Amino acid sequence: MPKAIVLGAGMVGSVMAADLAADDDFHVTIADVREENLKAAAARCRGKAATIAADLSDPEQVKRLVDPFDIVLGALSSRIGLSTLGAVIEAGRNYCDISFMPEDALDLDGAAKKASVTAVVDCGVAPGLSHMMAGYGAARLDSPERIEIYVGGLPRQRRWPFQYKAGFAPHDVIEEYTRPVRIVEGGQVVKRPALSEPELIDFPGLGHLEAFNTDGLRSLVFTLDVPFMKEKTLRYPGHIELMRVFREMGLFSHEPIEVGGVGGVSVKPIDVFSALVFPAWTYAEGEEDLTVMRVTVEGEQGGRRARYAWHLLDYYDRKSGATSMARTTAFPCVIVAKLIASGRYESPGVVPPERIGEQADLFEHVLSELEARGVNCTGPVESV
Repeated sequence: MPKAIVLGAGMVGSVMAADLAADDDFHVTIADVREENLKAAAARCRGKAATIAADLSDPEQVKRLVDPFDIVLGALSSRIGLSTLGAVIEAGRNYCDISFMPEDALDLDGAAKKASVTAVVDCGVAPGLSHMMAGYGAARLDSPERIEIYVGGLPRQRRWPFQYKAGFAPHDVIEEYTRPVRIVEGGQVVKRPALSEPELIDFPGLGHLEAFNTDGLRSLVFTLDVPFMKEKTLRYPGHIELMRVFREMGLFSHEPIEVGGVGGVSVKPIDVFSALVFPAWTYAEGEEDLTVMRVTVEGEQGGRRARYAWHLLDYYDRKSGATSMARTTAFPCVIVAKLIASGRYESPGVVPPERIGEQADLFEHVLSELEARGVNCTGPVESV
């Protein structure tokens, strides 16, 4: 029986563990530093997963922790994503991760190859499933020319003033509003500010959503030879302007400022913002969310114009009480982790998910497994 450990017992990690624990072929353990998270995750797993309290920000502790396991799944904050990846590679354990680290995970490709470790990174919904779709479409076109990814996680019910709640760690959401964006134009990688180039797009069943540039292309910038590529995040109209105002005020800054004049205190604006706003961005128990995504790949096939398109619209699961963002992020990671654990997918190195999408049988397996879990992607809608 393969032994799997999930690093991180938050919203996504707990769903990963529960999905794995539902499979009697796996022995599942969850690790987290917070006892309350472990308790909630164990309950979600219906007692079918063991728990370990551990400081996962310590790479040495991570290395010792994962040693007895056959497969490791990562659901940790982006701030410790790279150090965790390095620790798992040093331990010689195969890995599947969703952390969206700001660093380039491919920098550890050589170390993973040397250790004969298969480490699939960015394996959530976007990046993750979106990259698999991009890889699948690009591999089937004779000359792929354009990839566009639009994706967002939203509360099902809009509420003033933010019209938004965070389906994953709020600190990682702030990264979407501050991290410079890489897109590809005319075959060249260019940079844009976060929150730039807003546009309104109509989505059936939802109406108009606003989209803005985010740094979601990630590895696609380097792995696919496609002259035009972009990824945009979706929010309800009005959210972009509010976040731009907050950013211009300096509320996302990590540089300390003096408050209160002589004898005052030094504070980081981001800490004040977090203390005031993050509670309002946290989903209440039973509060419903949705995930929406559209991925298109265009180019030439057989001398004619061709287009592949996928659409995803997923909602909070009332039966399990799992948010849509947690489900759509956790399930691709679990499905791929199982492929690695079974030996069906083996590719030593740090592997971006588009490489899985390029293999039609693996990509179709991922979509089939998602459908079995109630996550349905329409497509590919092929047009020539």
